[in-house]
Amino acid sequence: MPRRHDPERRQRIIDAAIRVVARAGIAGLSHRSVAAEADVPLGSTTYHFTTLDDLMVAALLQANEGFARVVAAHPALSDPESDLPGELARVLGAWLGGDRTGVELEYELYLAALRRPALRPVAAEWAEGVGALLAARTDPVTARALVAVLDGICLQVLLTDTPYDEAYAREVLTRLLPAPGTRDGRGPGSLPPPTAG
Repeated sequence: MPRRHDPERRQRIIDAAIRVVARAGIAGLSHRSVAAEADVPLGSTTYHFTTLDDLMVAALLQANEGFARVVAAHPALSDPESDLPGELARVLGAWLGGDRTGVELEYELYLAALRRPALRPVAAEWAEGVGALLAARTDPVTARALVAVLDGICLQVLLTDTPYDEAYAREVLTRLLPAPGTRDGRGPGSLPPPTAG
């Protein structure tokens, strides 16, 4: 019997992996569980993804696209005249405001990089991409700090299962950003620059 042409199979396997992680966590992910979820032969999963890490990298790359879509829906982030703390707080609200399954999934895969070095470049790519977007509005150091705060707020909301507080996020983000028009780029109340020695 000739082999059936199935050009969408690889994508269906990735989608199935994401559903497995969403339902059973990283611990429930295996070639066998994904093959059953995708309704494909076990050999198909190992053909397209030799190792489980390969499959997890593909799933994390796809999960990252969810946040990228939210950012793309907020073009004011790139507008130098817009209120950056307010825009970032709105982005987090859009990200955390609906069904959190996708957000939880992304963070589960993201944090799996602690134990799986193959995932680290993908996790780093996400942080670097957001950081590059923010550096265009601030500077590289402030951008890194903003990414850390965004991550921290998301994790607090997810781990405590509390509603997202946009006003709180905006206030915290405002404290990190220099006040407009300050000569040295530091806002009132900010820490002084480090001294030599």
